[in-house]
Amino acid sequence: MQQLSLFDSSNEYSLSPATAPLADRMRPQSLADYVGQTHLCGNGRILRQMLEKDQVCSMIFWGPPGVGKTTLARIIAGMTKSDFVNFSAVTSGIKEIREIMKQAEENRAYGIRTLVFVDEIHRFNKAQQDAFLPYVERGSITLIGATTENPSFEINAALLSRCKVFVLKELTKEDLTQMLRRAMTDKRGFGNTTVRMEENTLSVIAAFANGDARMALNTLEMAVLNGEICPDGSITVSRETLEQCLGKKTLLYDKKGEEHYNLISALHKSMRNSDPDAAVYWLARMLESGEDPLFIARRLIRFASEDIGLADNQALQTAVAAYHACHDIGMPECNLSLTQAVVYLCLAPRSNALYRAYETAKADALTRLSEPVPLVIRNAPTQLTDELHYGEGYVYAHDTAEKMARMTCLPESLKDRRYYLPTEEGAEGLMKERLEKSRAFRL
Repeated sequence: MQQLSLFDSSNEYSLSPATAPLADRMRPQSLADYVGQTHLCGNGRILRQMLEKDQVCSMIFWGPPGVGKTTLARIIAGMTKSDFVNFSAVTSGIKEIREIMKQAEENRAYGIRTLVFVDEIHRFNKAQQDAFLPYVERGSITLIGATTENPSFEINAALLSRCKVFVLKELTKEDLTQMLRRAMTDKRGFGNTTVRMEENTLSVIAAFANGDARMALNTLEMAVLNGEICPDGSITVSRETLEQCLGKKTLLYDKKGEEHYNLISALHKSMRNSDPDAAVYWLARMLESGEDPLFIARRLIRFASEDIGLADNQALQTAVAAYHACHDIGMPECNLSLTQAVVYLCLAPRSNALYRAYETAKADALTRLSEPVPLVIRNAPTQLTDELHYGEGYVYAHDTAEKMARMTCLPESLKDRRYYLPTEEGAEGLMKERLEKSRAFRL
């Protein structure tokens, strides 16, 4: 537990000494320097408006590590000119809570507000969380809790009902790259040092950090401190040095550039060619380069319907299951779920009949948008539509022995068109038999 006054020039808001980690030295001190969370802190957004009006309530910040929860709490304390009390749910107990609450009550009598920040608040037990309740209710303190866990499950309902929950999002690669550039030019970072590195080094570090600002800054600092010191005092960070800091090769990859499309094309065409060895290699290339696994999973879902379709109904289910696995557990754990789906799709029977059916039907639909719906299959919800013979002659298929009716459901000019032309691959062979019987019955 650490109590700080914002009106003490020696407090934590002063510039950190040069020996402090880069992540601490570069911690933003105002919203102007704060990176990310524009949905909360951007102009006109709710949290920014609350701060500008000095109407801060107790709140919970929920988000992954390294997205700025602690930093945002400190900025709020500075903007509201409050005493800032930093609790750690790991090391603080009820005794410490009561001591600080007593001090907060005394400060309140002198018109001084107290902002209590509890990191990892989900680690507090029920009794510890309950100890805050009366002080939050009386307004003796403004409580800001930070958690990486869903507060609905980890925080007492009574305390949660008195706090506004704000969801902090994972920082984007662009956010992290912007932050790293600032660290390279700011005097708190490496602004006083000439550092030479390849053009895409900061982007590689940003991709590696996977949304975590602390990890990004720590990696940059490690790379610079381990760079080669030149005779003129400058520092050169080589690709080899960076790879050692990352613990892996820095593959050439831009998730928005040509290589992005080259690799997903290679994966798709390797699967289409029933080549699991090549497909798994291209999958690994993409994942290890920082590609979003959900993007790959979406492409697998498309492949399952475009290239396999009804030849194997399990293909689509397998691809969708892989998507959910990626969403629920993320990288690196979901890499095997994607591998399982890729190999299955590679070895499944092939049919592009669904793809051809839709593309042919789409062409007709776009050129014949005025084709009327046959009266027999129109709905007749009103007396007027009934008088116009909507639905007249309709036969409920379930009432027939064949479970089919001899009705024409296509517009008259298209009644002989055939869109779905099944193959005999896998289970689609059975679909073909049923379709031929159905069409023969309706002739």
